[in-house]
Amino acid sequence: ILYSNKVLKKLAEVGTIDNSELIEDELEITHDKLESTLKSLVADFYIDLDPIKRKEIKLTEEGEECLVSGTPEFRIFNLLQPGVETDKKKFEEEHKIEVDRQIISKLKLNGWVEIGKTSLTRIDGVVATDSDRDLLQTMKNNPKIEDYDEKKFKELKNRKLVKIANITSYKVTKGVDFNEEVIQRESEMTVDLLKNDEYKNKIFKKFNVLANGPETDGGHLHPLLKVRTLFREIFFEMGFEEMPTSQYVESSFWNFDALFQPQQHPARDAHDTFFLEEPEICNELPKEYMERVKNTHEKGGYGSLGYDYQWSEDEAKKNLLRTHTTAVSSKMLYKLAQQEKFEPKKYFSIDRVFRNETLDATHLAEFHQVEGVVADKNIGLSNLIGMFKVFFAKIGIKKLKFKPAYNPYTEPSLEIFGYHPLLKKFVEIGNSGVFRPEMLRPMGLPEDVNVLGWGLSLERPTMIYYGIDNIRELFGHKADMTKTKVNRV
Repeated sequence: ILYSNKVLKKLAEVGTIDNSELIEDELEITHDKLESTLKSLVADFYIDLDPIKRKEIKLTEEGEECLVSGTPEFRIFNLLQPGVETDKKKFEEEHKIEVDRQIISKLKLNGWVEIGKTSLTRIDGVVATDSDRDLLQTMKNNPKIEDYDEKKFKELKNRKLVKIANITSYKVTKGVDFNEEVIQRESEMTVDLLKNDEYKNKIFKKFNVLANGPETDGGHLHPLLKVRTLFREIFFEMGFEEMPTSQYVESSFWNFDALFQPQQHPARDAHDTFFLEEPEICNELPKEYMERVKNTHEKGGYGSLGYDYQWSEDEAKKNLLRTHTTAVSSKMLYKLAQQEKFEPKKYFSIDRVFRNETLDATHLAEFHQVEGVVADKNIGLSNLIGMFKVFFAKIGIKKLKFKPAYNPYTEPSLEIFGYHPLLKKFVEIGNSGVFRPEMLRPMGLPEDVNVLGWGLSLERPTMIYYGIDNIRELFGHKADMTKTKVNRV
């Protein structure tokens, strides 16, 4: 109340305070305290405020340290003996100061020190002046950015000695309830005030119906979960049923062998797949089906010559983190094939898969795969392309391209590309094809049944939908939680 009364008294004297910073020294109040005082007076309609914004230079903690001890390059210069070659590593250990590339560059630029591969030699006869420290002191006294050389300011900013501070002050005018001092006001009507009409002698605070309510602290759905929900709804609309995908660990058999992927395929290398050390192998596989898969790999069949190699059961039993949800699809198709009478099916799944990828703007070692499988008679590639166009149009991705591709377990095969408006190019969002008979017939599916399969990244369409150009900003420790809160559904 003391500071509030001081502000009101000053405003009564001058009529208008053109800039609140002008009264800080006179009222003996800090900038932050004055700002909070002004905002409390606005809330009670004593005053009106018009913000005045500007940017100015502020010294960082390292910059303030330079004012006391000098810049790092100046301190190093003074610690070195003139004309004496000094081992850089020993110097750093002795004086607890790091001689990094930036400091070496300054020492060379100033002509203070000769730099060897592992040594420093102060040039004899050189007199050093710490001009950067003097400039920092000047900036602290006069923080106006426009008063300094742009290139020099940028250099100090890159060295993290200064930063830009956003400063807000205010033009202060009288409000509708202006008074020369704060009046004690009641905030609510109570039973005591109603007794004997005591409330008639009280002044009440006005309600600000335009004020924002308290921000809720509830959780928010991650963009991937929102798009996952959207995808699930689309699949259900298109008549698909969801596959169980809660098992991250699979055997190599269901992940690779059942898909007619040879055991010497590069994708089965440790550089591309995460294999488990414990438990290293699975307990059991369907014996008769495994024999049919083995024969198809070794000798072929169903119009194929096979791969002509010795198939290993030990290799097939190795456990891994599944590299695609097609491992689940292979199980579901095998289960479908065991029915007495074939029944057309449309399956889908959306879950996490793992690959030993090199991390970059569009790749992570773990990601979410959207997979669809359609098993029916007399279907082919044209049905597959038509399904893509319908599916992606429902999520707003209408620019699609298809490119012939190779997959061990589909033929023909297509890569799917969607246009990314931020990257301004087509990015790969999926892979697809018609499952080969070498995969389907050992399962026991009838000769006239074809299966269409496709796998789509959940992350890529989400990035396109939300305008994100780096996958690490979507999923992982660099994800922006504020965006998670405000992203549209």
